[in-house]
Amino acid sequence: MYSEKVMEHFMNPRNVGEIENADGIGEVGNAKCGDIMKMYLKIEDGVIVDVKFKTFGCGSAIATSSIATEMIKGKTVEEAVKLTNRAVVEALDGLPSQKIHCSVLAEQAVKAALYDYAQKNNITIEGLENYKPSDDIHDHHEH
Repeated sequence: MYSEKVMEHFMNPRNVGEIENADGIGEVGNAKCGDIMKMYLKIEDGVIVDVKFKTFGCGSAIATSSIATEMIKGKTVEEAVKLTNRAVVEALDGLPSQKIHCSVLAEQAVKAALYDYAQKNNITIEGLENYKPSDDIHDHHEH
């Protein structure tokens, strides 16, 4: 049911924790399944030099958070904003269809943290111009 990569990132998640005085913090959640992801970014000269996450949720939520942090670390904010849930799923060698929403949350957590960074620094990040954070915990399911 789960790929070896999913199990590996679930059992040994990378970049767990939080960054004090983070440059960008994004928190997203899914009311239906109860998964909540919080992502912290440290950004220097437009490059993500460090990223940490805290996820309350199922194994897939933890695995998608973990691999998403690896995928954006060292990237520019413009590159990171292009991270898609599909890329996250592919990097994990697939997810069961009922767990795809976890990859959507990982993508949203990255975007929310980048949006927070842009707001704090009064800048616009290409690809985030139309981004609207929701006021409540998200309820997105893609099947």
